[in-house]
Amino acid sequence: MYMNLRIRDLREDSDLTQKQVADILFCDQSLYSKYERGERALPLEFALKLANFYQVSLDYLVGRSNRKK
Repeated sequence: MYMNLRIRDLREDSDLTQKQVADILFCDQSLYSKYERGERALPLEFALKLANFYQVSLDYLVGRSNRKK
């Protein structure tokens, strides 16, 4: 359940809108919003893209670690 909070925090820390992140993932803003709210599971492919984009580890993204790298 941490992933939705992490992706929201990373987006906000980067001063990005949901639409901008959705464009990076090639999905609709409404779908990305569901990922942030925890209503839909973020596909591994999208998790990898976001980890690379934000330069964090997948462990950080999913809440298994508090270390970003």
